[in-house]
Amino acid sequence: MDAQPPPGTPPPATPPPGAPPPGTPPPGTPPPATPPLAASTAVPYPVNVQITPQAEYNRLLPLVKWLLLIPHWLVLGFVAIGAFIALILAWFAVLFTRRYPEGLFNFLVGFQRWALRVSAYGLLMTDKYPPFSLQDDPSYPVRLSIEYPEHGVDRWRPLFAWILAYPINLVAQVVLFVAYIASILTFFSILFTKQFPEGIFNLTRGALQLQTRASAYADWMVTVYPPFDFG
Repeated sequence: MDAQPPPGTPPPATPPPGAPPPGTPPPGTPPPATPPLAASTAVPYPVNVQITPQAEYNRLLPLVKWLLLIPHWLVLGFVAIGAFIALILAWFAVLFTRRYPEGLFNFLVGFQRWALRVSAYGLLMTDKYPPFSLQDDPSYPVRLSIEYPEHGVDRWRPLFAWILAYPINLVAQVVLFVAYIASILTFFSILFTKQFPEGIFNLTRGALQLQTRASAYADWMVTVYPPFDFG
């Protein structure tokens, strides 16, 4: 049997006709906020190139930079021989153990870092003279980092990665050629205005990044195919 209200209890209030049902927010109340979308979980590419532009450039340095780079080219020639030997040793190591020896990996990263600094200096992107070093220098405006493949490298990569890298490497060389042609305009821009045109700077930076990523993939230092972009 249902419980009855005690005697004398007034009946429940009935809303007037046309009134909204109880619990309805008043007119004009904004809708509840939509929770923000989850942040992107995209994994950055394991080869990262950073080149910071200058506010102004020395007018006269473009005239002599090629001359100043001669010592670097000579030393890099010998370092390149060491890099070639390191790559052969890494080839056998990956083929038999699926591991890239970390010492060889770091040496090859250092070689690419050095070559990148020299290329950026020669392309007038910085006035700061490159250090004769394989190590990263946080104070230098041209930096390169390559993430070590902790999970190992497939045995087939030393055999075929350089072939798979042909398309990206071809694109990189074409874009880099355009960047070298554009450096002629940069030369005159710096000579007369002390400024590096932003569009040419971004093109050149993208070309060097594309080339570095293609090289790292061809040397099976990374296992993710490089994207065809300058980002």
